[in-house]
Amino acid sequence: MTGTDRLRQITEAVCEAGSLGVAELARLTGASEMTIRRDLEVLAAQGVLQRYRGGARSLVLRGEGPPFALRSQDGLEAKRRIAAETAALIADGESVVLDSGTTCLEVARALERRRVTVMPLSLHAVNALTGAPEVTLLVPGGHPRPGELALAGPLTQASLAALRFDTAVIGCCGLNAANGLTAYDLDDAAVKRAAIASSRRVVAVTEAAKLTRTALAHVAPVSALHAVVTDASAPEEETARLTAAGTVVHRA
Repeated sequence: MTGTDRLRQITEAVCEAGSLGVAELARLTGASEMTIRRDLEVLAAQGVLQRYRGGARSLVLRGEGPPFALRSQDGLEAKRRIAAETAALIADGESVVLDSGTTCLEVARALERRRVTVMPLSLHAVNALTGAPEVTLLVPGGHPRPGELALAGPLTQASLAALRFDTAVIGCCGLNAANGLTAYDLDDAAVKRAAIASSRRVVAVTEAAKLTRTALAHVAPVSALHAVVTDASAPEEETARLTAAGTVVHRA
């Protein structure tokens, strides 16, 4: 088991139980108690759980997504293919608003040598594009959410409302023809809606697994999306529904 897999297993187990002791987590993962203590310190620093003597309690509510640090390593090759396909849809000279999330971070990296104007909606992507020689980087206002470093709040929405973009690249927590594009967090959903409203074209980027999910907060119907970029394992039935709803589906 890799370190990332173990952190995910610990996160899921503590979230499900509410709290667990070091000894229980060691038995569950097959790791030493010393390793578990180090892992708990890492997860506590990410705001995933709270340490107490001998164990930890979860700070992730049921129904929330896993923390950024864990998601960033999941399906990395697929995310990079999605990012490359998305970057190919963007012409030089375009203005792009780039959503938060791990797949959108890979899109930022795919654009760092392109002659484009980009407003990222996360500090992770801002950092990735800082110093990019051809990119004109715009940084919105707002407050960054811990761990995610996604920008949210009235200042972020005001920054979006003041501009008009050629393309919005939007991440999601769930996407399907029946329920549209959804997010776990209400503030995140509000920022996504503002980005969509300020853009001429909307491209949703998502791993195939999210095409079977629906999260809490509705962002937009499928009819608001001009294109969806996903990976080659996307289920045929759902991509056919998206296509029937008028969205162009690209498989990377």
